Amino acid sequence: MGIREVSETVDWKGKRVTVAGLGVSGIPAARVLHGLGAVVTVVNDGDDERARAQAAELEAEGITVRLGDGATLPEGTELIVTAPGWRPDKPLFQAAAEAGVEVWGDVELAWRLRGPDAAPWLAVTGTNGKTTTVRMLASILEAAGLKTAAVGNIGVSLLDAVLGDERYDVLAVELSSYQLHWAPSLRAHSAAVLNLAPDHLDWHGSMEAYAADKGRIYEGNQVACVYNAADPATERLVEDADVVEGCRAIGFTLGTPGPSQLGVVEGILVDRAFVENRQKNAQELAEVSDVRPPAPHNIANALAAAALARAFGVEPKAVRDGLRAFRPDAHRIEHVQDVDGVAYVDDSKATNTHAAEASLAAYEPIVWIAGGLAKGATFDELVQKSAKRLRGVVLIGQDRRLIAEALARHAPEVPVVDLDRTDTGAMSAAVQEAARLARPGDTVLLAPACASMDMFVNYNKRGEAFADAVRALAGAGPV
Repeated sequence: MGIREVSETVDWKGKRVTVAGLGVSGIPAARVLHGLGAVVTVVNDGDDERARAQAAELEAEGITVRLGDGATLPEGTELIVTAPGWRPDKPLFQAAAEAGVEVWGDVELAWRLRGPDAAPWLAVTGTNGKTTTVRMLASILEAAGLKTAAVGNIGVSLLDAVLGDERYDVLAVELSSYQLHWAPSLRAHSAAVLNLAPDHLDWHGSMEAYAADKGRIYEGNQVACVYNAADPATERLVEDADVVEGCRAIGFTLGTPGPSQLGVVEGILVDRAFVENRQKNAQELAEVSDVRPPAPHNIANALAAAALARAFGVEPKAVRDGLRAFRPDAHRIEHVQDVDGVAYVDDSKATNTHAAEASLAAYEPIVWIAGGLAKGATFDELVQKSAKRLRGVVLIGQDRRLIAEALARHAPEVPVVDLDRTDTGAMSAAVQEAARLARPGDTVLLAPACASMDMFVNYNKRGEAFADAVRALAGAGPV
């Protein structure tokens, strides 16, 4: 069934728009809308020193700001543009629904503001792997000679990409479930859902609602809906999507691909989707060794990126060259150093059980450093799947008891060190305990399966503390 193009022109002159939230998306949205002639009011729950400074800047530009009240709908509001993190059950949105006022996110606003010759979007979502996949995709597109940028949750802001002077051939777009919830008219050229696991359920209310918001990325796709053959939930989202006639379902798999899939054969990434006679033929794209690091979940990311690039018509050589040129961000299965024959790997970005499971599957045997803020997660399934790989475990952070209990139930023979401290030296102590448990040939893996904010400002700082502790350990000589 065909989908109509929904990015119609809006007459912004004098339109009364409420922007919900100061911050990285709210402030640029307010300025853009004000520049278009809208009458903009920014509302914000907080009223701290930082918010007051931001408000003063906007008010000096002629934008009204209301601090300390993000619940009341300003009189005469015709549209709300919200920061993606604002929950759908907030009173402001309930008031908007009662008044018949639409709510857009920053992604929706960017989509609606695209010009007639705007670059198409290749979009990526999933519980884990989004940023890496989008950056791989951008690297492949650049290797093909295309003008592109990694945008959305990373890199260039979508509003800047859409409204700036730079002219792009195609955009590689990372989208969170929050952003997709508030983007009803987004219609990508092609899109991928990498995986689905419970996350942000406090925001969405249920796994079903979370999955449905992820599935919005497929609506109106023109060429390809890319799904994970190992995750049936992603294929179901494709089946439920209303797409342009002729749009194809394209799977990716770590095994041998079937027709209309990309996969791996004897260490080679191959394409059986975008080739002549895909029933019999396959196109070599790259070697597994071209993917860095070549952990299973990262190979899956590379296949998804390759599928989207191939859907856009990119030649095989550019896939290989783009993957070879790609360098992952810090704290994503990053090899820090070998010390006394033991590899130390920083995957501080593994902030949930799904990400930690993928990381643990990449190594054996492992001394696992885990713990932090569980955010309502349970750890039984993770421990059950990973128990046979574990040499030992060092637990840190506020909710480490939950992991300890899962280990006692499912891996009682694995030695566990429970570090009951949250001071600045805690990570150094964790690394020292891990080194004591490890043997030459082992991997000490920081894959916390938890958020970091109980002990660190963010996962980056947690990863930096781990790397510093490893380097200090190396300088100290044999343990």
